[in-house]
Amino acid sequence: MQAFQIRYRNTQGTLMRILNAASRRGLDIPTVHAEAAENGHQVTLALEVNAKQIGQLYREWYSIADVVRVRSGAGHGEAWSAAHPPAGVTLDASLDDGRSAARA
Repeated sequence: MQAFQIRYRNTQGTLMRILNAASRRGLDIPTVHAEAAENGHQVTLALEVNAKQIGQLYREWYSIADVVRVRSGAGHGEAWSAAHPPAGVTLDASLDDGRSAARA
């Protein structure tokens, strides 16, 4: 699993062109996370790719006029696929005990 972080200027169609580069190659896109970042926007993708595909994706993404930077690294599929609570919420074992008692 490879994680890609792509920074881009948010103009019409830029995010779709970024995503189409992966989908045209028949790659599964299990995780996509887009957000505002500094002066532009950033999308993070987790893809199962080989070295040749990485080079092809880098070339295609950098050929998009509004892409500013592309970075990649080893992704951690288990961490990405697990359910996450909303920010600021802590999971507490005592909540589970309270729910169990309420059901009884």
